[in-house]
Amino acid sequence: MNTKKKDIRALSKEQLRVFFEDNNDKAFRGNQVYEWLWNKGAHNFDDMTNISKTTREMLEKNFVINHIKVDQMQRSTDGTIKNAVRLHDGLIVESVLIPTATRTTACISSQVGCSLDCKFCATARLKRMRNLNPDEIYDQVMAIDKESRLYHNRPLSNIVFMGMGEPLMNYNNVLAAIDKITSEDGLAMSPKRITLSTSGVPKMIKKMADDEVRFKLAVSLHSAIDEVRTSIMPFNETFPLKELRESLEYWYQKTKSRITYEYVVWDGINDKTEDIDALIKFCSYVPCKVNLIEYNPIDDGVFQQASKTAIDDYIHALESRSIVVNVRRSRGKDIDAACGQLANKS
Repeated sequence: MNTKKKDIRALSKEQLRVFFEDNNDKAFRGNQVYEWLWNKGAHNFDDMTNISKTTREMLEKNFVINHIKVDQMQRSTDGTIKNAVRLHDGLIVESVLIPTATRTTACISSQVGCSLDCKFCATARLKRMRNLNPDEIYDQVMAIDKESRLYHNRPLSNIVFMGMGEPLMNYNNVLAAIDKITSEDGLAMSPKRITLSTSGVPKMIKKMADDEVRFKLAVSLHSAIDEVRTSIMPFNETFPLKELRESLEYWYQKTKSRITYEYVVWDGINDKTEDIDALIKFCSYVPCKVNLIEYNPIDDGVFQQASKTAIDDYIHALESRSIVVNVRRSRGKDIDAACGQLANKS
């Protein structure tokens, strides 16, 4: 990589227009280039066929396009696709296409590795090497949209930030990427089709509310008892449930957007009556729904999927309190593409 050249996608549309004016060209060239970069996903300046060869050579002289490359694509027997995505500096992240009968969902990564230390998650075993740039996040979506059209004959319908990394620890870049994804100059996807999943960083949840974001919020909860949650997710000691609850109340007050709690039930860890009661109480603070997620092993004997009886106990208790609950079955387990399994094994 030539470090003397700037990544052109770091420039705004207005900055591109100024660049062309400064180089004795028409400002609207900046609009054309911007469309090629974001709406059409050009990876090379030579792809920009409505721009003269001389202009493309000038762009090549001054800039690079640090696009991602799908290094390896794996297809599951259930139709799930996992991409090992190579970044411009050689680092790799993973993203997943999850198909159902009515939709295709992209599970997107926001960091190389992860800043947090959830004990049940394979990504947490990788040190956080760096945040992803907005274009690297955007490119994952573009790649999965192409695969959705190719293999499932329909465009990508939904995006979840549930891949590698904690998105709120890469706040500015994640929001910049979502802005591009929802922009008419980008993919023009409705923000209502995007869900950001966080392990729970209270001050950043409040910041999202203040910034009036329009996408949905999910929280990786797994226990509503501080001691239990800290044993599963040690950073809970820094961001305890009381602070998380207050930030979620603030979120709902500002956005009126219902929260989704993601919750895995493990044998002997959070499968008791007091665990269920604590979750029901936590659900009473703000309008919410609960997704009970099937656990996906990561070669660690400590965490084992709870019994069907324990899961049914959760379902019956939640439904008896009129709390919406869904059971999410794992997809792509045969290619280590399920929740909690992304760890660059490919």
